[in-house]
Amino acid sequence: REGMDAEGKPRPPRPRWYERHVQPCLAELLGSALFIFIGCMAVLEDSGGTGRLQPALAHGLALGVTVTVLGDV
Repeated sequence: REGMDAEGKPRPPRPRWYERHVQPCLAELLGSALFIFIGCMAVLEDSGGTGRLQPALAHGLALGVTVTVLGDV
């Protein structure tokens, strides 16, 4: 029987080419672009007294929002 395993249970569908190759690459590109953009904007708007705290908080907030919004993907 085609589509069945040795015990007769249906096999889960095989992921498509897009899901295996393109989707992870697009996610990596989007994540990298987001963090580079957020990091650059945090450094540009440095008010002088924040030092390393402002970029660190900006990246942490961006990561938290990204995980919350895209966590199910």
